[in-house]
Amino acid sequence: MSQRYPDYDVLRKRQGPSWNEPSRQVVDQRLAVPREAMYFSTAQWRALQAICARIMPQPSDRPPVPIAALVQIKVGDGRGDGYRDARLPPLQQAWTIGLEALDQESTDRHQRPFADLPVAQQDELLGAMQRDELESAAWQGMPAAVFFAHRVVHDISAAYYSHPTAWNELGFGGPASPRGYVRLAEDARDSWEAAEAHPGEEAKARKLNRHVR
Repeated sequence: MSQRYPDYDVLRKRQGPSWNEPSRQVVDQRLAVPREAMYFSTAQWRALQAICARIMPQPSDRPPVPIAALVQIKVGDGRGDGYRDARLPPLQQAWTIGLEALDQESTDRHQRPFADLPVAQQDELLGAMQRDELESAAWQGMPAAVFFAHRVVHDISAAYYSHPTAWNELGFGGPASPRGYVRLAEDARDSWEAAEAHPGEEAKARKLNRHVR
């Protein structure tokens, strides 16, 4: 439950006027995304899960967003962004090379794959990737820092914020179809949007959010 938007659940919009059938289908697909390795090998999948856990740590008081599963769907389906840095290979190739190279770097330094390292050592390796200090032949000429910035951070953060659990934390209403949003000025709120809790007004926000559809 979001403390900033108490009692707000974007899924209450499912049968209301905010979402149409295509919107419901998109949300349902994200909620039902497979949680096991499908496109990636077992080793690649474990590395991806570990990377997601360090890039986007999640609270323990709610079910986690299945970030790795959402990234895997994007990569497996080849859902590019319509552009890419010329220093990177295509989406699927970049992720395959990057995950295998990170495991190779981990094995060279610590004699264990990335997923088996303590979090401090995982963070150390990810920091080295960000600083472009990983230069194993396993990278096949792909700059580690570019992979970090344009694939790791980009794809993981996009996957996280595409999920209804993250929308609850933001007070976001999800797809704006067919209702849309009317009050677009700063600090304006449509009646079907979540109310943010301000100090001393938590009960008021909670009451408003229970009726958001």
